[in-house]
Amino acid sequence: MIDMSFSMSELELFLLVFVRIASFVFVAPFFSTRGVPNIVKIATSIFVAYIMYNFGVPHELPEYGTVWGYAIIVIKEVSVGLMIGLVSQLCTSIVLFAGRIIDMEIGLSMASVFDPTTNEQASITGMILQYGTLLIFYITGLHRFFLQALMETYTLIPIAGVRFNMDKLLTSLIAFLGDYITIGFRICLPVFAAITLMNVVLGLLAKLAPQMNMFSVGIQLKLLAGLGVLLLAITMLPMVADYISNQMRHMVVSVVEGMM
Repeated sequence: MIDMSFSMSELELFLLVFVRIASFVFVAPFFSTRGVPNIVKIATSIFVAYIMYNFGVPHELPEYGTVWGYAIIVIKEVSVGLMIGLVSQLCTSIVLFAGRIIDMEIGLSMASVFDPTTNEQASITGMILQYGTLLIFYITGLHRFFLQALMETYTLIPIAGVRFNMDKLLTSLIAFLGDYITIGFRICLPVFAAITLMNVVLGLLAKLAPQMNMFSVGIQLKLLAGLGVLLLAITMLPMVADYISNQMRHMVVSVVEGMM
């Protein structure tokens, strides 16, 4: 007969493990997609928490005296999961930033679509790039890296052992914001360079043939040139996904170091 009994201390420890993992699941990429029902996210959190509780978490319940002490520990665990999940989600939004720049250059900035994963308006190119990179992330197993990193946080940041180093966290955030813009412009650089060259050509044609309406002609030429270059640039999407995944890994490590 299977013994399903457990002590109250084991339940309290499991709930602390579950809180950190659930906070991560509800904000991290892959897991926090709004198309996934909340009941599925909760079930995933319980399943992952059960595995990590049995195989990866030290069974040492932190000391506390009152209910408020336990609530403070819960808040600490929530903050750890949210911080790791949020920096990962910020890294995936780089392609949306690059997509908005591309659409502004080729004239599709007003043709926005509704993104069901974020409940916000997004550009067409940004949606294509985002779903393409997410698909590559799935194929390369980046979601497994997140679960492995989350398990290792219990060794580096034990339960109720988080200590926020604000200087290190702010330094990492500022460095990431600089890389955010740099990576975004690197993604859209082929289209940006092609449209800039097209603007130079249209300017010369406006001087040589002033009777032509370069405004109406330029809109069509920019769209055709931009879509053509974008079609060629999509072949470099695996390199973009690799660059973003490396940035994501670096940010997760930096955030964990700032909470040790």
